[in-house]
Amino acid sequence: MINLILFGTFFIMLFLNIPISVGLGLSSILAMVYAGDKLSVVPTNVYNGMAKFLLLAIPFFVLSGNIMAKAGISTRLVEFIDDCIGHRRGGIAIVCVVVACFFGAISGSGPATVAALGIILIPAMINRGGFSAPFSSSLMAAASSIAIVIPPSISFVVYASITGVSVGDMFMGGILPGILMGIALVVIIMIEVRVKGLEASREKASWGARWKSFRSAFWGFLMPVIILGGIYGGIFTPTEAAAVSVVYGLIVGVFIYREVKWRDLYDLLVDSGKTTGSIMLIIGGATLFSYICTVHGIAGAAQTLLLDISGSKYVFLLIVNVIFLIAGCFVDANSAMYIFIPIMYPVAVKLGINPVHFGVLSTVNMAIGQVTPPVGVNLFVAIGVSDKLKNIKDKTRVTIVSMSKAVWPMIVACVIALLIVTYVPFFSTAFLGATT
Repeated sequence: MINLILFGTFFIMLFLNIPISVGLGLSSILAMVYAGDKLSVVPTNVYNGMAKFLLLAIPFFVLSGNIMAKAGISTRLVEFIDDCIGHRRGGIAIVCVVVACFFGAISGSGPATVAALGIILIPAMINRGGFSAPFSSSLMAAASSIAIVIPPSISFVVYASITGVSVGDMFMGGILPGILMGIALVVIIMIEVRVKGLEASREKASWGARWKSFRSAFWGFLMPVIILGGIYGGIFTPTEAAAVSVVYGLIVGVFIYREVKWRDLYDLLVDSGKTTGSIMLIIGGATLFSYICTVHGIAGAAQTLLLDISGSKYVFLLIVNVIFLIAGCFVDANSAMYIFIPIMYPVAVKLGINPVHFGVLSTVNMAIGQVTPPVGVNLFVAIGVSDKLKNIKDKTRVTIVSMSKAVWPMIVACVIALLIVTYVPFFSTAFLGATT
């Protein structure tokens, strides 16, 4: 009965559009009341879930991403990548995918990537590239989902805080899968170009122009290098790397690009605080939810069931993908991590699956979930961006229905990439010197 109360009330609140953090916390408390548990453990568990040193990286990465977005790095990245490949057929759409990967390595957030790049690239894909408004918005949303796979990723930090896996190893494990997802989306673009008969929309840029735009974007490209290089060079820990990224972002934004003014810092801190607060509330509620599952034997029973049903790690991985893909339609990546990873991770270890590999494929699943209706957060951010656009050729109003139709080929392509990542561990462990 407690299972029904815990999960039933959570999904009811989810469909009532109650915030996920509140739904997780309230459903856990209702289950505790039914079971006669002491409610005094609620604040303790919520606090313990959020008070982890590793999670300090989250507010720093959020703040550094906001600073670099304010610094105008998105415009500079678009200009350089456009100079390199924009002259090809479907070039501006390919630019969208490539820039989303680079900007994701700065922001670590899918919705933030959509918001920062969508205002530039969606109208460019419509007006210059000849793509439809729903396709352009859907591609922006799908490409931005790679942000939580390309390091540094907040989802990797959350996974590491749950399992104890090295954050640095998780960051390295996400590089090839992120690139693979990008290639999958480029394939969809080329198919769309051939079907619609679209031609190149600009002349090939000169090497002089490319060099000029590269010099302008250089400081943005350098940020992920500093973070990953510092971690693997033993200069600082992942949490310290996040703090360094804030200092670096301020130096670039204030003194080099001169786009960030000191008066902007208040708004940047407030916005970052809001984003971090929402993430931490989800982590607190999800920690309590996970506690109830453990104390009342729900997690243990689920682990036994998974072992009995799967029989082998290949079947288990398929089941994990199905569960995560379905969960991604309704909950965000961080909530899904806290709900399912404590249950699935011990089973994965027993079956001999590399912890980094398992974390990466779980995160790729959650990335796909950001563009799967009905709750794909990137889709709704893209709709919000599209609603603000003016002077575009395609006046079709972008809705969740039209985007759902346009995005499904991209979801299929990303699922194929997911299956490759799932069953070819090399893509997750190539830079670790590890095997599974």
